[in-house]
Amino acid sequence: MRDFEGKTAFVTGGASGIGLAMARAFVDAGMKVMLADVETAALEKALQDLSNHRNRVQGIRCDVADPDSVERAAQAAFDAFGNVHVLCNNAGVAAGGGIDNISIDNWRWVVDVNLMGVVHGIRSFLPHMLKHSEGGHIVNTASMAGMNNGMGFSPYAATKFAVVAMSEGLAAQLQPRGIGVSVLCPDFVRTRIGESGRNRPARYGEAPRLDPASPAAQLVVEIARRLEAGIDPAEVAAKVLAAIRNGEFYIFTHPNMRQGVDGRFAAIQAAMDQVSAG
Repeated sequence: MRDFEGKTAFVTGGASGIGLAMARAFVDAGMKVMLADVETAALEKALQDLSNHRNRVQGIRCDVADPDSVERAAQAAFDAFGNVHVLCNNAGVAAGGGIDNISIDNWRWVVDVNLMGVVHGIRSFLPHMLKHSEGGHIVNTASMAGMNNGMGFSPYAATKFAVVAMSEGLAAQLQPRGIGVSVLCPDFVRTRIGESGRNRPARYGEAPRLDPASPAAQLVVEIARRLEAGIDPAEVAAKVLAAIRNGEFYIFTHPNMRQGVDGRFAAIQAAMDQVSAG
């Protein structure tokens, strides 16, 4: 999809971080954008920040874990702008993992947002995109945690691996239909995902408290440090725009990312070689 002028994008998690940066990039490219986010105050602030483009930007509260909420948000986008051409399933959360305190509520929340949120977005927009026959592109936000799991037994990593696999399958099926697919796998970016518990719905209960001396708690501290030192979301958005324009599937963001996957790929290849050798 090379021509962005006058087209429409729908972005979940669009009120901050990577989502807001993508929205800005789309608007600058001449697109109309519907921002969808579960955090009302952040959504209102994002709309104020983009007020110079108010005729081309709208927002709606959307909980991607709720398929009905996504359906309502999709209909709002259709009503406001007509056909939607770019879908960014970007909303994501993180919660503690590890083997010492396995919280089913943590797992359910992260799976519902990070994995089922992508499914809900595809379910709500793909039939529409196929019907209008104007082409389009779907961007699913995964993570380098979906390529090489350095997080241990983690709902975040599990869902990001799933998003990569789902995107690969989706791309193969949609390529003949004129709709592109990309999977975004950033490393550390300056976002507030480390504070995503601020939007945790009551239905998932309170997050369990971690022992400050535990490996899980130490990992949380280290991730927070790396997020603070991460790249600007605008750099990620520029790569997304280029990938859509050039029809690229994998979107990586950091030059040193290969170091993080070489060991895993080498271990897989060695195991393949062993079984081939009998």
